[in-house]
Amino acid sequence: MKILGNEIKVGMILEYKDDLWSVLKCQHVKPGKGGAFNQVELKSLQRGTKLNERFRSNDSIERAIVEEKKFNFLYEDQENCFFMDQIDFEQISISKSAIGEKSKLLKENLEVVVQLYENKPLNIELPHTIEAIVMETDASIKGQTASSSYKPATLDNGLNIGVPPFISSGDKIILDTRNLEYVKKIK
Repeated sequence: MKILGNEIKVGMILEYKDDLWSVLKCQHVKPGKGGAFNQVELKSLQRGTKLNERFRSNDSIERAIVEEKKFNFLYEDQENCFFMDQIDFEQISISKSAIGEKSKLLKENLEVVVQLYENKPLNIELPHTIEAIVMETDASIKGQTASSSYKPATLDNGLNIGVPPFISSGDKIILDTRNLEYVKKIK
């Protein structure tokens, strides 16, 4: 399915240069001179390499037709994560290298959407937010305001993120899975 360069969005899968590419970042740029374009960061789903490209609004790009199915996360080993289809109980595996940092966010029975291209699993889409526990963080500095800066924290799943100064070890927080950023504290 052909789309225009200005219709590219984060999360899309594109067929470009004889490969499948996932759109990681997308920024619409309108320079003072010349026509507007979309600055897009792509990641190859087969090789794992990244590519930055500019697509003009009238450029035509092939969008890959992917099927999305709901699966539950079962378990992981050294190289793969295993998922089960909720309808026919079929199990599939996806390499951790294809999933990337998102593999650290997987918990048993977590419902995810798996993107399939020609019945081959490509990538997963997590729920937009998940709960996590702050295992370790620096003590807050007196007089520091919540808007001034974030401090480093290690979560129960091993991820390192920035959290506001009022967050302390043992606090439950909500994490945005799309950009791995702090959302709010759970009371």
